[in-house]
Amino acid sequence: MARPGTDARIAAAQASAPAAAASPAAAKAITDADLAGIKGPSTADLAKGDPGGTLTGTVNDVLVSDPKKGLTIDDLVNMVGQNRIAINFVWTLITGYLVMFMQAGFAAVETGLCRAKNANHTMMMNFMVYGFGLFAFWVMGFALQEGGAAGAATLGGLQSLNNEFAIHVGGKTWGLFGTKGFFLSGSTYDVGVMVMFLFQMVFMDTATTIVTGAAAERWKFAAFGISTFFLGAITYPLFGNWAWGGGWLSQLGANYGLGHGYCDFAGSGVVHAVGGVTALAVSMIIGPRIGKYTRSGKPNPMPGYDITMVLIGCFILAFGWFGFNPGSTLGASGAGDLRIGSIAVNTMIAGCTGSFGAVLYMWIRFGKPDASMSGNGLLAGLVAITAPSGFVNTVGAAIIGFAAGMLVCLSVEFVERVMKVDDPVGAISVHGACGLWGVMSVGLFADGTSNYGGSWNGVNGSVTGLFYGDPKQFVAQLIGCATLVGIIFTLSYLFNVIVDVIVGQRVGAQSELEGLDLPEMGALGYPEFQLVTAGTGRSVEIAAD
Repeated sequence: MARPGTDARIAAAQASAPAAAASPAAAKAITDADLAGIKGPSTADLAKGDPGGTLTGTVNDVLVSDPKKGLTIDDLVNMVGQNRIAINFVWTLITGYLVMFMQAGFAAVETGLCRAKNANHTMMMNFMVYGFGLFAFWVMGFALQEGGAAGAATLGGLQSLNNEFAIHVGGKTWGLFGTKGFFLSGSTYDVGVMVMFLFQMVFMDTATTIVTGAAAERWKFAAFGISTFFLGAITYPLFGNWAWGGGWLSQLGANYGLGHGYCDFAGSGVVHAVGGVTALAVSMIIGPRIGKYTRSGKPNPMPGYDITMVLIGCFILAFGWFGFNPGSTLGASGAGDLRIGSIAVNTMIAGCTGSFGAVLYMWIRFGKPDASMSGNGLLAGLVAITAPSGFVNTVGAAIIGFAAGMLVCLSVEFVERVMKVDDPVGAISVHGACGLWGVMSVGLFADGTSNYGGSWNGVNGSVTGLFYGDPKQFVAQLIGCATLVGIIFTLSYLFNVIVDVIVGQRVGAQSELEGLDLPEMGALGYPEFQLVTAGTGRSVEIAAD
């Protein structure tokens, strides 16, 4: 929308302008000599202040490489290049900080959906998952994921990440994992690599924290630490490499003509579904909480203690998602990255319609809108739009989110009633089921308008889904889903079985009944509560006077 008076000024200028020349003036080359006469505001002028902002940011602020030569064309060009990369650095770092703040949202949601006797334990898992995961990713996870990912032009190229372990089958290259960047040492001690590490690390941390919700209220803290390290060091980075680090899934388009290969813009699959299927594996091994199922197999409700905390946590997560999705451009300047506005709006809309879908389902199914499932519906829509957010329009985003809101309700019932897997917070459904739906939705709803430098995954043109004319893209997405469920779930299950044999995954029955705060953490999250074991064998909380 134009500012007031703009149209009138334009009309007046057009009326008074002389007739256009028959041909434009010939372009004149600018030389270093031309730049020598350019003067910025004097120190005396600047000392008077600059309330209008017209004297700040001038030729005075261009760095000169050689004071004897003065300002040169090389100085200007290099300054423009560095400013573009600086914009992208700052954008990526700030959005990374937003994603890190999502950890507070996860902690609030998970703790609020659990019982008060486990508050300290649940919070501590959400707190220490950051430390365990970060350490694992720094030691080796980042190298496995991004060690062969050189070529990220938005961050300066990252040319030191230049070694991908690959095999060759049928004349095609299958990248399996990177081999540069262990401990961020050697040539990967690089400013651009550091930005990429921070951003990728907080994404990995999101995946690891998903598991803590599904396994809450009965997971041994030591087993949690070991399992988190494995996820951050090996399973998450492997799939991240195949999708984002130049690995074989991303090359399905270049090698086999399947659209643009597996496309997962911000991680519905890489982050959320990986976390979701890992949560399923761990929950199956640990088993349900005591009292969750009757002898006939009917699930008992075990409501959390603080729905207010849950919904506040959902809002924190929705806020952080503005880093998650728009930040995945890894820049805000050039190569089509101005699409960040569209990505942010898609994210908002899908979260909104996701909550609509869940509220509608619960209202029809049970006669009341359910607060916790409304929050999960919001998160389900956000999870689902994460992969397609950079490739779809707002109508597609609305449909994807609404479907996810319905799906999460159906999935929660299926996991609990049919699979008999106890998931206190619905993490398997929110992140696993809806993450896979988000991956598939790229192959359906991508509208062919995204133009990130003219190509994606080495294939020219924009990502286009089945509904807009490219069925092969949907095939690539299905292969990605099958790989994720088949390989990542299997690896996670096998490793956690080993942990169960050696360390034990589950706390003892007495500790579980009393609450994990004292036995596992040594202090109550809410000391004003007196915890007792009732004669029925179930744990209850009684407020102390």
